[in-house]
Amino acid sequence: MAPRRNTGAGAEAELPEYAGHYRLEERLGSGGMGVVHLARSTSGMKLAVKVVHAEFARDPEFRGRFRQEVAAARRVSGAFTAPVVDADPEAERPWMATLFIPGPTLSEHVKRNGPMPAAQVRRLMAGLAEALRDIHRVGVVHRDLKPSNVLLAEDGPKVIDFGISRPKDSELRTETGKLIGTPPFMAPEQFRRPREVGPAADVFALGSVMVHAATGRGPFDSDSPYVVAYQVVHDEPDLTGVPEGLAPLVLRCLAKEPEDRPTPDELMRELRSVAASYDTQAFIPAQRTGGDGPGELRSAAEEQPGPAVRRRVGRRVAMGAGALGLAVAAALASVQMIGGGGRTPVGTSPHTRAAAFSSWRAEPAPEASGMPQCSYGSGTVFCARTGAVFALSPAGGKLLWHRSAPAGPACGPPVPADSLVQFCTDGGSLLTARDPRSGDEVWQRRLRHGTSVRHAGGTVLITGADGTVTGVDGRTGRTTWHRRLPGYSAPSLASFAGDPLAYATTSSLDGGHTHVAAVDPATGAVRWEASLDGMLKPVGSQGGSLFFLSLDKTSAANAVVRYTPASKSSRRVVLPVPRVSPQATAQGDTVYLLAAGGSLEAVGLDAGKRLWHLETSVSRGSAPVGDGAHVYFTAADGRLLAVGARDGRLVGQTPPRLGADAGEVTAELPAPLVVDGHVYAGAPDGTVFAVAARDPADW
Repeated sequence: MAPRRNTGAGAEAELPEYAGHYRLEERLGSGGMGVVHLARSTSGMKLAVKVVHAEFARDPEFRGRFRQEVAAARRVSGAFTAPVVDADPEAERPWMATLFIPGPTLSEHVKRNGPMPAAQVRRLMAGLAEALRDIHRVGVVHRDLKPSNVLLAEDGPKVIDFGISRPKDSELRTETGKLIGTPPFMAPEQFRRPREVGPAADVFALGSVMVHAATGRGPFDSDSPYVVAYQVVHDEPDLTGVPEGLAPLVLRCLAKEPEDRPTPDELMRELRSVAASYDTQAFIPAQRTGGDGPGELRSAAEEQPGPAVRRRVGRRVAMGAGALGLAVAAALASVQMIGGGGRTPVGTSPHTRAAAFSSWRAEPAPEASGMPQCSYGSGTVFCARTGAVFALSPAGGKLLWHRSAPAGPACGPPVPADSLVQFCTDGGSLLTARDPRSGDEVWQRRLRHGTSVRHAGGTVLITGADGTVTGVDGRTGRTTWHRRLPGYSAPSLASFAGDPLAYATTSSLDGGHTHVAAVDPATGAVRWEASLDGMLKPVGSQGGSLFFLSLDKTSAANAVVRYTPASKSSRRVVLPVPRVSPQATAQGDTVYLLAAGGSLEAVGLDAGKRLWHLETSVSRGSAPVGDGAHVYFTAADGRLLAVGARDGRLVGQTPPRLGADAGEVTAELPAPLVVDGHVYAGAPDGTVFAVAARDPADW
């Protein structure tokens, strides 16, 4: 397929079709470092993928800067940032994928709507103070906080774009003669002592951002970035129009000396009464249409909201043009850059046993990389990592066998079926079936780029980029059928443990309805069909009913739906707040849903309402898994968490297990396995571990 093109000329008019295995759908914006695209993962999760400009990809210094951005963004992935999903700094065109967060930037919001009301400004300041606290806690200084790097999401502001941030233990990178940053939002020390810039510089930028939010301009205002630079270093800020109750705190943030500024914790203490009543519906998000990236010197006018916004008044810079040019040029020359969801895992069980069990932890493939993705079958735990596949004893973690695998990452947990285990590796381009006892290869099948794989019964279902579906016998690897499903040009297939059928879904272009078909995986025959309201994503099959998440146009979940084909009846429970990038699973009549940012909730379809809701500390998690007593899920930092299934109370969690490969990010976090009263999980440090399910408080 030929590369897609956007209108416009230039080297970037011809766009790549893929970044890694993510299909790029449309261009969101362009900056000094690269182009940001809207993309989707194999499961349909929306992503924002930043692809480095072709000319910069050939520059080793620039590649180093991009590696630093990826490292910083991975460190700070949390509730107040856009979590990193995947990245490849070594690709021909380096790229990084983060969760797509619907919502305008603060810059776009102010341009469209004018200055924010006082109450909204206070809520924004509280949210950004929390964001900086979390960013600084992991040893990162953002260095380019500005209105276009603040997203106004439904659940609060998100800080994005760590292109010139600097982890404290990183290499100091330089770029001679170029100002890296945006003068209206840079601290004085970024001009005077760039090598000594610390967390206080972000607090100064926060003060400038708050003035912009409240007035539509910055505290230092000029069409010339050189004049702005002088004002930042020497002049007092203009806070005209800043809410009276907030102005003294903003003024402290804008102190010339770093030690005179409050820390984010001090800001939060003073704003606590506001933060406690923080309204997650304060901002009305709209799809992001672009925005400038980090990089070269920009004029202050680029950050201004438009001709209708009141300009700075009353201040004059009393110095000659020649002296100004010399002083600011010297300052600028010294500035240097410091540089899956929705599937129930095979082998899960709703039953638990209280048999004696000793927790264990194993690292069976130290030469491999990435987070182990595991499944259970035939009394064995099977796992895949980038570069290795292996089998473990569930009782003590003993290594039963180990085999090398292609260098590409595993594209999901292994699937034990029909006395074989199928491993999808090499980034989804190779499907290999192995003997579960010896690990010996039985058959292998190379997959085309852009295909997706699902397993149902003893059949492997492969959906091609052209919409055709191929049924493959799981025992022999031979094709049993190959066709388009009637009425489906590009079906999305789902399957669930214990259900012999697969389910094909396709939604109308306007999202008004979804066509669902139950497919016999052995023959491709359609057993039943239904047309349901809304854009639906299947997340589980229980007791003869199918469970769906209803999605809005931004792919946020707005309702949970149950459809029972025997009676052709459906029930819908609307969520109080739409949930971004949800992962969900069904157990009994309940759907457990974990969204980006850590919001976990239980929705009862019989009760027709949300049963409970918990805000967890997890920025990005796996699909939740239940056993009747608890709900379990894994976090990106390797923690396994357990929440009471009846009351939504956090009852236990394991320690983080990031390890030396903390920079490695799995695109979709593997869900834990719950088998016979035990919980098995993998962690980013390469370990697989097991704990007893009966008492998570002892983890």
